[in-house]
Amino acid sequence: MDPHLSSQVHATAAAAASAFPNGKKVESDVLPPPGVVILDVEAGAPTNAAGVADPRDVDDGDDAGVDYMARAQWLRAAVLGANDGLVSVASLMIGVGAVSATRKAMLVSGLAGLVAGACSMAIGEFVSVYAQYDIEVSQIKRDGGGEDEEEGARDSLPSPTQAAVASALAFAFGALLPLLAGVFIPSWAARVAAVCAATSVGLAGFGVAGAYLGGASMLRSGLRVLLGGWFAMLVTFGVLRLFGTVFHIQVSSA
Repeated sequence: MDPHLSSQVHATAAAAASAFPNGKKVESDVLPPPGVVILDVEAGAPTNAAGVADPRDVDDGDDAGVDYMARAQWLRAAVLGANDGLVSVASLMIGVGAVSATRKAMLVSGLAGLVAGACSMAIGEFVSVYAQYDIEVSQIKRDGGGEDEEEGARDSLPSPTQAAVASALAFAFGALLPLLAGVFIPSWAARVAAVCAATSVGLAGFGVAGAYLGGASMLRSGLRVLLGGWFAMLVTFGVLRLFGTVFHIQVSSA
């Protein structure tokens, strides 16, 4: 036994013996010395004389409350849809701007990207939710489950229609930022700069918001989303610029 532990046990025993000589209770006010620690040798957990646990072992509950995993599914869909709309439409407008200096060409390309992307996101999400449901039902049937388990699998998934609408709205919301930023600017250089600036602010904002709601690092998430968006816009502009130079393509206002 640990010498320090042994001394504590003997001290406690001595205090008890002085309080109850010859194994009998003495009618007096003699009590064990204050502050004596009674050690439960088998449990290995020290308590005070009143049996109160060590306050250091009490959980303050700071980590309880928010279930971040419950947010993961809808948070991923919302942030992914908004970022997708923002990066896709901004890259599309800048790519068209690489071979055309007209405002109409960039506006039409951005609007087409918004409508097409929102429809694509909605259909993809709708099909994805139903595909997940079919996979779970097939697994339940292979395991010999009944109709109750199939209904449970259906209830555990989000509504396909709601998921499709949410994804389409998130995409459209993100796509509106670069579209509105560049539609009213006549100068080509200023229009491209405005689209890049609005897109950068939106990317950083979406990244920080997603990290805040998910309990992650806001700085790291914001930088990751921002750098990814910049890379996509740079690649799109470079490829279209090179393509227009090699093949002598220049889109006119007509």
